[in-house]
Amino acid sequence: MTNLGRRAFLTGITVAAGTAATSSLGGARASAAPALVRTDRLTLPSGVQTGDVTTKEGVLWARSSGPGRLMAQVSSGRHTRLLRGGLATDATDQTARLPLQGLTPGREYDAALWFEDENGNRGEVQRARFGTASHQRRGTSFVWTGDTCGQGWGINPDLGGMTGYRAMAQTRPDFFVHAGDTIYADGPLQATVTEPDGKVWRNIVTPEVSKVAESLTEFRGRHRYNQLDQNIRAMYAEVPVLAQWDDHETHNNWYPGQILTDDRYTERRVDVLAARARQAWQENMPIAVRRTTTDGFAPERIYRKIARGRHLDVFLLDMRSYKDPNTAGTEPQLTHILGQEQADWLIREVSRSTATWKVISADLPLGLVVADGPVNEESLSNRDPGKPLGKELEIARVLSGLKRNRVRNVVWITADVHYCAAHHYAPERAAFTDFDPFWEIVAGPIAAGSFGPNDLDATFGPKVVFQKTADYPNQSPRGGNQFFGHIAIADDGRLTASLRNSAGAVLWSQDLEPQRR
Repeated sequence: MTNLGRRAFLTGITVAAGTAATSSLGGARASAAPALVRTDRLTLPSGVQTGDVTTKEGVLWARSSGPGRLMAQVSSGRHTRLLRGGLATDATDQTARLPLQGLTPGREYDAALWFEDENGNRGEVQRARFGTASHQRRGTSFVWTGDTCGQGWGINPDLGGMTGYRAMAQTRPDFFVHAGDTIYADGPLQATVTEPDGKVWRNIVTPEVSKVAESLTEFRGRHRYNQLDQNIRAMYAEVPVLAQWDDHETHNNWYPGQILTDDRYTERRVDVLAARARQAWQENMPIAVRRTTTDGFAPERIYRKIARGRHLDVFLLDMRSYKDPNTAGTEPQLTHILGQEQADWLIREVSRSTATWKVISADLPLGLVVADGPVNEESLSNRDPGKPLGKELEIARVLSGLKRNRVRNVVWITADVHYCAAHHYAPERAAFTDFDPFWEIVAGPIAAGSFGPNDLDATFGPKVVFQKTADYPNQSPRGGNQFFGHIAIADDGRLTASLRNSAGAVLWSQDLEPQRR
């Protein structure tokens, strides 16, 4: 570590986390020595996580078994620092995070995390590991998927839980993108489900997952449920998470201002449910949140750029918070799925990126049709293969903006539709032609029912190069049709994208050479 890097690590990180010399709620001195074993010490029931790790920043996260302050001993292999994080209280669902700043690019870090109670007693210790991105010509890789614990398929102990997470971890990625539907707040779980072949699927069930989530406690319980899975806890301790949200964190196909007609709900105002859902989501995701407003929403937007070094920038979209109502999508006027501010941000920041590859992670596919009832569309695609209309107009503006700014090497990734596919978009096949060709790669589900395929909308000229779908609608994870994507970028900039199943088998692969401006 250079002197500058060492100074940034030893001072900048402390500014972000608070004064490292003081530790507990009562202000006692922190000690790196292990405390005596206590039967009432604070534990870490949901494991530990890291997230939003860039070249020089990151976030540590953990949940405590009771009120306490998050503590961490962070080591780069050469230097170690003791840091104080946030308080875990009932107001945070006993979660706390610790933002890290001033990290050294291209460095591996080890963090020991624990909570201290009000008397300064040290609780259970668990370790998390992460690596910062490098500015050098160094290779990198990541995985992505979506859709966890949906359609009635939860944690099945007979099958070892959600083993797709283990398969992703075994690829040893530098980070993981969860592209939405991190929980299924609208999908109750039953103790047993009989599959079409007569086999019985057995779920672990908790009170919070036995009904649709309406209260803040029930939304929080959905996240706690997923964290019971040993595969998720093991992966998240080793692989930084980049989290997005979509619809099932709140309710299927929701949009702001919607009033539900779902008879399972007593609270039918989506805006009320979404505020509770987002508070629970932000409490449980390792993203930087410095403060929240009274309705539970952080003032910081959740669409963001994650700088992953010389070869890669990742742009995480929010296609839910600014969405206009679901309609047939054939309105001649512009309707929103990103909102103008986010669309402007995306064009500007992708155009400014100097990374070799710009990966845009969208929580909805661009060219697949997803119905919301007999007439309306959940998707931005509207089944009309002609010129852009409705929400398509906003995506058309983004695509033409990137072409106008001569942006090269853009790849879109997504999940949502519960099967995997590789789509190539080209203007010569499209009704709208003012864009450069690009790939969209669809993954998921990772632990939910499998479906597909969906119809394609020809407006932007997509072509199915590969797809793998369910054997029948809502096939359980036992059938093996669970999918994740993997991207590896070599030190010379060549990108290899692949789609894999929950056993880790490669189903499709494509090499892409970087283009120069």
